[in-house]
Amino acid sequence: MRPFRYERADEVSAAVTTLVREPEAAYLAGGTNLVDLMRLEVMTPEVLIDVRRLTSDRIEELPDGGLWIGAAVTGSDLAADLRVRRRYPVLSQALLSGASGQLRNLATTGGNLLQRTRCPYFQNVTTPCNKRDPGSGCSALEGYQRDMAILGASPACVATHPSDMAVALAALDAVVTVAGPDAERRIPLTELHRLPDTTPERDTVLERGELITGVELPPPHGAARSRYRKVRDRASYAFALVSVAAALEVAGGSVRDVRIALGGVAHKPWRAATAEAVLHGAPATRESFMDAAAAELSAARPLPGNAFKVPLARNTMVSTLLELLEEAR
Repeated sequence: MRPFRYERADEVSAAVTTLVREPEAAYLAGGTNLVDLMRLEVMTPEVLIDVRRLTSDRIEELPDGGLWIGAAVTGSDLAADLRVRRRYPVLSQALLSGASGQLRNLATTGGNLLQRTRCPYFQNVTTPCNKRDPGSGCSALEGYQRDMAILGASPACVATHPSDMAVALAALDAVVTVAGPDAERRIPLTELHRLPDTTPERDTVLERGELITGVELPPPHGAARSRYRKVRDRASYAFALVSVAAALEVAGGSVRDVRIALGGVAHKPWRAATAEAVLHGAPATRESFMDAAAAELSAARPLPGNAFKVPLARNTMVSTLLELLEEAR
């Protein structure tokens, strides 16, 4: 690990100012991802600005019946919160499937959203990677492809986003609150992360210096009947090959409301808007679920080494919706 300078800011505005002033600075919260990347010399900040005590570590009620989650809330506290477990079970399930208890005790909500890909070529500084070294090439295109994207990828990058929590938040229509050098702003979770296009080095739409301060969850509505299913190579805290976060409301045998997001398939949490559009008002049946999954995955462009993800995503989506349908009866 290269030497770095450590600073602890007294307030959010001071942290933002320091990051803008220091071109090689980075925010540090739980550090469960950043420190690993520093050890590998994938990321080499010269200054670390400790922000863990600057943002809230509380979960608070919103006037409309939603919840506000401070950026410093740990994964363990968020997963265990009774309001989250009752109103947004998909979020609690995603957190519990995403990491060991030790990591959840340290990792923060804000940091979880900003995890970087676990693509082996990104983490290996001896191999070309456009995300780590723009213009160097994407080694995965002719290399190991099992974990790579099938949706929204580009010739510049086929890496996937690793967060389970972010997939659940995408399905819940969460909104991220951000403090920056110019003003505060609110960003829908589905718009926070970017697809790679020609600039895969940019994971999010955040501008230099912007700091996540919290996450807003809208009123639960149908989210109380929700589920997170994760398919992985082993049960012991592996990253998703495919995951599905879904919420379903059924009335009179038809789909009244549905929200679906996929993980492990794209450079960002993938909101399945096409599948949702097919299902709204459709009969709540296996056939409808199959049609919706097929419509969503018609845009998939798998690589030779991960073509299995297409039927895996389809079957996981359908089985998750069928389980929610059974609960609704």
